[in-house]
Amino acid sequence: MTLSKSSAGVGMFRILLAEDDQVMREYLTRALERAGYAVSAVDRGTAALPLIETEPFDLLLTDIVMPEMDGIELAQKASDIAPDMRVMFITGFAAVTLKAGQAMPQARVLSKPFHLRDLVLEVDRLFENVKLPNSN
Repeated sequence: MTLSKSSAGVGMFRILLAEDDQVMREYLTRALERAGYAVSAVDRGTAALPLIETEPFDLLLTDIVMPEMDGIELAQKASDIAPDMRVMFITGFAAVTLKAGQAMPQARVLSKPFHLRDLVLEVDRLFENVKLPNSN
């Protein structure tokens, strides 16, 4: 299991990123941290579940096509554990996008390729009207 974790400050939204491609995982983590998010990143869905059980996250950002457990199954299990956590899928496959939308209609789907600016904008939109954690 590969886990990278940024230091989560008070008042930061926490994102759990599940992405099996190391370069993409590091790229997305850096972009989200620069945008002010606290990011924990894992290399597969089976590594994400124990974190969801023990730590609070505001968003699960997951690739759909991954070994061991795909992102859709991960999101479904995650929503059982943490029903208030938002979900966003990232994928490069159009047919998989349709499947994700049917399985988790409340989730957002971002299709690859995308610009990092678009990812950050989509994440920002998810939290537009949400109060920061631990803020008064």
